[in-house]
Amino acid sequence: MSEAPMCRIYDRELLARLMKRTGTGARLTTRDLAKVAAVPHGTVGGLLSGTQRFIAREKAQRIAAAIGVDLLVVFVPCERAGRVFIDAAKARQAVTA
Repeated sequence: MSEAPMCRIYDRELLARLMKRTGTGARLTTRDLAKVAAVPHGTVGGLLSGTQRFIAREKAQRIAAAIGVDLLVVFVPCERAGRVFIDAAKARQAVTA
């Protein structure tokens, strides 16, 4: 059984700030964001507190969409097998080369 693609929270304080003023100008609580993004409120709480660092990419995309930002503003995509962080600088060099 294959594991779903994962993302790592980039900056939990940034997520908290973005929840205070979303893309629409609205403020979202932990429960509001969980409801809009269709994820358990414990997941959002865990991301904010630091007890949860990884989340399935599909859920991360829904959270980012709910607060009105692109996925890469709040999350860092990870490789599936060992959840190794992708080095953005090396990825940019590979694309431009």
